[in-house]
Order: sequence, then structure tokens, then C-alpha cells
Amino acid sequence: MNDRGFEALRIAAIVPCHNEEAAVGRVVRDLKKAVPAMDVFVYDNCSVDRTRAVAEAAGAEVRVEDQPGKGNVIRRALADIDADVYVMIDGDGTYDAAALPDMLRALVAGPLDHVTGVRVAHTKSAYRSGHELGNQLFNKVVSRIFGRPVTDMLSGYRVLSRRFVKSFPAVSRAFEIETELTVHAINNRVPQGEVAVGFRDRSEGSESKLRTYHDGFRIARMITRLLHHERPLALYSTVAAVMVLTALGLAAPVVQEYLQTGLVGRFPTAFGAASLVIIAMIVLVVGILLDGLRKVRQETTRIAYMTIAAIPRSTCGPALGVAAGVDAPITRTAREMRPVESPEPTATRSAAQASGRM
Repeated sequence: MNDRGFEALRIAAIVPCHNEEAAVGRVVRDLKKAVPAMDVFVYDNCSVDRTRAVAEAAGAEVRVEDQPGKGNVIRRALADIDADVYVMIDGDGTYDAAALPDMLRALVAGPLDHVTGVRVAHTKSAYRSGHELGNQLFNKVVSRIFGRPVTDMLSGYRVLSRRFVKSFPAVSRAFEIETELTVHAINNRVPQGEVAVGFRDRSEGSESKLRTYHDGFRIARMITRLLHHERPLALYSTVAAVMVLTALGLAAPVVQEYLQTGLVGRFPTAFGAASLVIIAMIVLVVGILLDGLRKVRQETTRIAYMTIAAIPRSTCGPALGVAAGVDAPITRTAREMRPVESPEPTATRSAAQASGRM
């Protein structure tokens, strides 16, 4: 599909913003330049600067979400906006809008339901101190827990199909929304892919809203909550096994003493060990029950997903930077790419295109 083919689709870009007057105008203009037929919605989230005025002047439709938090913005936008394709991108100007056509082609050529823009930093300062390491750690944890390789689970640059959006619950309140999107796609086994995108320094005058430790703990808590909801049997059986092993450790000397003397000299320890075993069995039963509820919930989500038709597949085949295929990476991952020193937008586009040809 060439870029004119996008005109047949209703594409909506969602740009959450909090005090982004220094960058949002450029983001809106770059998005409209990349995909002229796309509608751009800037959601002002409790800004106290000129974010709204700058976004409107750049040609965006500005809406307001009074509940603070990126997750609240995305939840509201996905519910209010009706489109065939949804684009999610931050309003801080760090993502390369020129990569959007490749992401859209990937979605249509699949057809896929979820395309993640894997960040390729153009300068060493693009990531704040500790953020890249934290992202890699969360990627490994989620990959291990949920059984699918994840390259950039915290990327805020995504393209989503209508049927993905309308079957996505969106319960997050803040920056853990990306984690929820990633796990939802993995658990429901929707066709998804990745496209390398440029990642640059924030515009001068723009400040990061991500609080390293506070939001890091929120993301970790979200992963734990998702593990409880999406892998309850694995979680509760592990807890039960630990409790049983602890009980056996406590009971071993009591049993040995009983075999030697015929007496139970440490009755409280024996009682505690027996209680732990009983509690472990209860925990295991809870895990089994929750796993049954999980299956019902997944089936309900799948039914809602199947009621919406997929995006018509492009008859033109794969486009530049896109490999045909379902549920597989589209381009080389960020770990396989070397950072590019040049911060210019043209270099960003070249890096993304070069990765597609490899």
C-alpha cells in the first residue's frame, strides 16, 4: 500500500500532553506531514502552559482530560475516538514521526493488530540516566513471565487496529499503560510486530514527566498485578510450593525427634508446619479458581475482538522496512542496532529505513 492508500482508512493519532508547549507544535506538524489524511487529537492533561494554544495553531483537535495520568488520557481517547487505526505517540517530540508510514504499512500488510515502535537512540543523552537499563530489565522480566520476547515494552509509540482497541480494557492510570498494552497483546495472542523508530533528545524547554523511581515502582506493581490476573495458576502454585517447602523444613527435625523418642517435643513448630501445608492447599485452590475465571475472561475478550473485522490486507505486499508475517518482529530489534550519533530528523528516517532493508 502506498501512502495514498492510507486515505481509505480512518486514522487517528492520540497525543497525550502535559505542559508540552515547547514540543507539541512540532509533533503535530510532523505527524500531518508524515500522513496528511490522519486526524491528530491532542489531549491536554492538566497543563498550565500554552500547550492547547500551540496544538490548535499547528492544526490539531485539542481535547481535555482532567484526571492526571497518561493511562487516564489513553483510556478516554480510545473510548471517545472512532477510527480504523489508532496511533499513540508522546507529545514531547522524542519519537520520529517520519517512521509512522512504515508502521502503518506493517499493520496493513500483516494484517496486524499491534505494532510497537522500537526505539533506536540517536544520541547517548536520549535516554535519561537509568531509564534504558530499567527498560531492558522490565523487558526481560515480562519476556520471562509471559513467554514471549519483548524488545521495548515501555515504548510510547504504537499503532493499533480498531479491533485491538475495542477489546482492550485500559485500566492503567499513568505510565504503566504501555505495560498493559504489551501484556494484553501477548496474552490474547493477537498478530503483532515491531518497527525500529528514531528516538532523540527532548525539545529544549520540555521536561520529562516520568519519575524514575516512583513510576518504576508503579510499572513493577502493574507487572505483578497482571501476573495475578493473567497467570494466576503459575503465581499461586509457586507461592503454595514455597509454603510447602518451608513447612517441610520446619517439620523435618520434629519428625526426626518423634521417630527417635516417640514424643513431639516442639508442638508449636509441628502445628505451624501443618498449618502452612493447609494454607498452601488453600492458596493452590484459589489459583485454580482464578485460572478458570481468567479463561472465561479471555474467551469473552476474544469474542469481542472477533466481532470487529480486520483491516483489509494490502494487495501490494510488504513495503519499505516491513517484512510480511504475523506475530513476528518486523525489523531488527534495538539490541541489534548501534546508536547513531547524529540527532537530525533526516538521520532518523535513514536509520529506520536502513534497518528495514537489513
